[in-house]
Amino acid sequence: MNPVDIRLYVLLDPGAVARDALPGIAAEAVRGGATLLQYRDKTGTPAEKRETLRAVRAALAGASVPLLVNDDVETALAVGADGVHLGQDDMSPAEARAKLGPRAIIGRTIKNAAHVEKLAGEPVDYAFCGGVFPTVHKDNPDRPIGLAGLSSLSSRIRALRPGMPVGAIAGIGEGNVSDVIAAGAEGVAVIGAVAAAADPQEAAHRLRTLIDAALARR
Repeated sequence: MNPVDIRLYVLLDPGAVARDALPGIAAEAVRGGATLLQYRDKTGTPAEKRETLRAVRAALAGASVPLLVNDDVETALAVGADGVHLGQDDMSPAEARAKLGPRAIIGRTIKNAAHVEKLAGEPVDYAFCGGVFPTVHKDNPDRPIGLAGLSSLSSRIRALRPGMPVGAIAGIGEGNVSDVIAAGAEGVAVIGAVAAAADPQEAAHRLRTLIDAALARR
C-alpha cells in the first residue's frame, strides 16, 4: 500500500460550488489543514474536467497534498493526478493500477460487508465507508449506514487489511465529526463542510482540529 493521510479529505465538486471557484477553494482547504483532495465531476465534459484539474493543480503548486480524481482514470492520466478514487461500479482497482502504475494512490468506496470481502484482493491504498449520514451532495439510493454500520465495516476492514486507512463519507461536519472518528474512522471526506463554507480555510482548520483531537482520544 502507498502511504496516504486521509484525516481531512476535501472533495472539489462543481455540482456543489462554482467550477471557477474550485482552484481557490483547493488552496484554502490545504492551508486550513486538508490532507487529501479529490476532484469529483459528474457533469463536465472531458475538456472541462482537464481544464479545471489543471487550474486546481496550478493553485496547489508547492503543496504536498495529493490530488485524486473520482472515477475517471483517463482524466487522471491526462493531467498527471496523484491517483483515483473508485466506486463499486467504476473501473476495477486492478485495471486502474495497471494503467496508473504502482505509485498512484487508489481509494475505494465500501458500502457493505460484501465490498469488504472483495477488498481483500484489491490493490487499493485506503477505503472510505458510507454514506454514513444523509447528504444533499450525492443521489445515493442506499440507506445511510449510520455510526453502527461505520463501526462494523471499519472493524471488518482492519481485520482483513491491517494497516489500511479507513475513512467515512457523507453528511459529516463539525457537529458529528468527533462521533465519526470515535466510531472507527481515521479520517472524513467532506464537500459542503469546507467547499461551500464562507471561509473554506477556516472551516478546514476547525474540522482538522476536531479530527486530530478525536484521534488523540482513541
